[in-house]
Amino acid sequence: MKLPNRGQKGFTLIELLIVVAILGVLAAVVIPNVGRFIGAGEEESGATELANIQTAVVEMMVDNGLATLPHPVIVATANMSAFPDATSACTVVGEKVNDPNGDAYTAADKDGFILYQHDVLADGAETPTVNYVQTQTTNGTYTCDASGTVTQVTNGYE
Repeated sequence: MKLPNRGQKGFTLIELLIVVAILGVLAAVVIPNVGRFIGAGEEESGATELANIQTAVVEMMVDNGLATLPHPVIVATANMSAFPDATSACTVVGEKVNDPNGDAYTAADKDGFILYQHDVLADGAETPTVNYVQTQTTNGTYTCDASGTVTQVTNGYE
């Protein structure tokens, strides 16, 4: 084997092959695991969104003194400004009488018990509407029975 002359530098072919082999083994181990994590994150996101919607429905029912919803959701929706009940009238006796702060409903209030931007607060609070969820639309679609149990029809990651 010939020794390199002074000033010649570089890697031998064997050194390069060893480095490429090590990188190949690392790639074979890492790539399948990354794919598993991506899928698991989407499933967890869907489950978290369902839990958030369920919690919002329970909170809305407690705030409005409801044991059951007058009009459950049969057709799945992702629009929280119409979920779970956008049809109950504010003026019906035994239904919506006061907003969650105890103030009487105003003419600007929408009918129904909904989770996003519903009731205008009569007391002039900084936040003029009641929001039980952060956004109007969700990734998944949901239904809700009369007892307030939310069912996820799609999680939005199919």
